[in-house]
Amino acid sequence: MRTRPPQKALVMIKLFGSALSLTILMLIGSPLRAQTNPDWTTPVAPFRIAGNLYYVGSKDLASYLLVTPQGNILINSNLDSSVPLIRASVQQLGFKFADIKILLISHSHFDHDAGSSEVLRETGAKYMVMDGDVSVVESGGATDFAYGKDTYAPAKVDRVLHDGDEVKLGGTVLVAHKTAGHTRGCTTWTLQVKEAGQLLNVVIVGSWNVNPGWRLVDRPQQPASYPGIAEDYRHTFATLKRLPCDIFLGAHGGYFGMLAKLDRIKGGETYRVWIDPQGYQAAVAERERAFEAELKRQEQ
Repeated sequence: MRTRPPQKALVMIKLFGSALSLTILMLIGSPLRAQTNPDWTTPVAPFRIAGNLYYVGSKDLASYLLVTPQGNILINSNLDSSVPLIRASVQQLGFKFADIKILLISHSHFDHDAGSSEVLRETGAKYMVMDGDVSVVESGGATDFAYGKDTYAPAKVDRVLHDGDEVKLGGTVLVAHKTAGHTRGCTTWTLQVKEAGQLLNVVIVGSWNVNPGWRLVDRPQQPASYPGIAEDYRHTFATLKRLPCDIFLGAHGGYFGMLAKLDRIKGGETYRVWIDPQGYQAAVAERERAFEAELKRQEQ
């Protein structure tokens, strides 16, 4: 004969069931957030890369600070919880967070732009975003083609960028390259910095990845994730392959082996660990092969 569990046990079962249901709902409704990497929120000591370019992100979510006589430029606000980390990194380097005059992003996913509203509130910076991503950041992620449920505080865009546009401040010039696919307005930034009398070409890759669930091919009742996505990826790889690159960086530290290179600096190497044109070309080629393999798989 089955006996009824004691009241305390029933309460625990109900609590466990509610918690499990909530967890499942969070996983279903928030595919990106469910995959949050601990390295996204783990601090790393900020450091100068070369010239007026500094790293102020976490162990994997990259944020970059460009320091100029007329104020500073921040690339990537990262998670909404990342702003205190970025602020502390900027201050640790001896700069003022309030001196940020321009905010840029790599692309409109919450791990790179959810903190934008707070950065803008604290600094009064001008927000400049590539055309294909504007509606996403201004809707707080709601209009994203894949992650519309991963919402965050919306932020007003002050300047809509287009492929090849320049962002200038205090003698620093960045070029915005539209490298769409990962998002409609994914942006790869290039600039030049001077170090030890040498002018170096910097490439900060926005993203080149095809995420799980991305549909690259149109099928009946199952259209592509957005019209022209496969063509956008092909354009992206063509663009990346022709960019001159000395210093290889990206929206994630993992793109360019940041932690391993930091270990080399701790071992006595200089800023030249960031000069990695071969690593850049190899990474672009590997990601292009991965894209073509996924496209072929979907076509079959």
